[in-house]
Amino acid sequence: MTNTHSEVMAFIKEQDVRFVRLVFCDIFGQIKNISISADELDRAFSSGISFDASAVKGFLQVDESDLLLFPDASTLSILPWRPAQGRVVRFFCSIKRPDGTPFEGDGRSLLAETVQKAALLGYKFGVGPECEFYLFKLDEEGLPTYRPMDRGSYLDVAPLDKGENVRREICLTLEQMGFYTERSHHESGPGQHEIDFKYGSPLEAADNFITFKSVVKTIADRSGLFASFLPKPLAQESGSGLHINLSITHEGQQSKILEQQMTAGILNRINEISLFLNPLVNSYERLGCFEAPRYIGWGRANRSLLIRLPQTTGEYRRIEVRSADPACNPYLAITLLLNAALEGIQNHMVSDEEYIGSAYQKQCGKTLPPSLIDAIELAKNSEFVSSIIPKRLLEYFLEAKLADWRAYEDAGDKHLASRIPYFMTT
Repeated sequence: MTNTHSEVMAFIKEQDVRFVRLVFCDIFGQIKNISISADELDRAFSSGISFDASAVKGFLQVDESDLLLFPDASTLSILPWRPAQGRVVRFFCSIKRPDGTPFEGDGRSLLAETVQKAALLGYKFGVGPECEFYLFKLDEEGLPTYRPMDRGSYLDVAPLDKGENVRREICLTLEQMGFYTERSHHESGPGQHEIDFKYGSPLEAADNFITFKSVVKTIADRSGLFASFLPKPLAQESGSGLHINLSITHEGQQSKILEQQMTAGILNRINEISLFLNPLVNSYERLGCFEAPRYIGWGRANRSLLIRLPQTTGEYRRIEVRSADPACNPYLAITLLLNAALEGIQNHMVSDEEYIGSAYQKQCGKTLPPSLIDAIELAKNSEFVSSIIPKRLLEYFLEAKLADWRAYEDAGDKHLASRIPYFMTT
């Protein structure tokens, strides 16, 4: 919508904006925000807005708790569900320490650095997420249940699909925010839906994913429903994935060789980075069934494999990484995927031959981590991960995930333990 500080300030006056939300994410991808008056926005651009970082999990200790939010002018967006008079707008922010240095726990800045590194080498990435989610009914007290809003299945229409109007409102709301979707439909599970984003830069894609989750939950709540992005909310039904489509050009040109090397690089590092693509105990219940991959390999138009090469040409040419789920922090997940891709390109990696047939019938071969604890160990011992994720962020992330695993192991009911701690927040 706008790109510069001065254009933003002019827009704020012209559109009767009274409140500004400064948005950021914690290291787990949970959205956070501070609301300031429009009169304070100029100060936010120049010197930042402080917040207590010790109250945000994974950020700072109480004895060094001050951090500052600096809005990114290019991310200005009106919140359409707020009143037209005294409007509310939102900015994504970078996070800095009081001395002006970037905060090492800011995944958004980490992704921006990776994009800049790729640009210096002449590479430009495009990213397009495809996100699945469930819509559940509320109980008499307005609390979420595990009862899906309908019993529809893949590509069903009304009356089996009772989510048409909700998806329509989500897409229209996103469009009002300058965020364009490519398609939406009922997915395989009862009450499960998918909305695909138009591809953009890596930073835009990660910002859009955070915006998307916020809008879906808001519109669902206004519709008397609860939206869940839990990877496997229903044990006997399809899980929800976050398929991440990646494209690459070098000096503006596409290349099959680059795609092959990018694919090889990601396949080579996928186990080490799976903790950041699949961060919950519940994530590993999804993998290996209902078109969610288990075996590490690639194929053309093959949805049983980790990486699919869709039969597309031109600007839609891409690879599709199918293992990630919506519980991930998109900034960290995309950062690691892009670095793995760059490693594959720079080292001229070659992947194994294409797998033909359904990978669900395979009896042997290299697989993704079978559980959260296996993913933790792989990430903990990975020189690749530690070379990209700042030490402090990585240590806290590993510590928190290990606590999740121990709580699950100590639980009497494993089925409930893999869902209840995450259901409301994911």
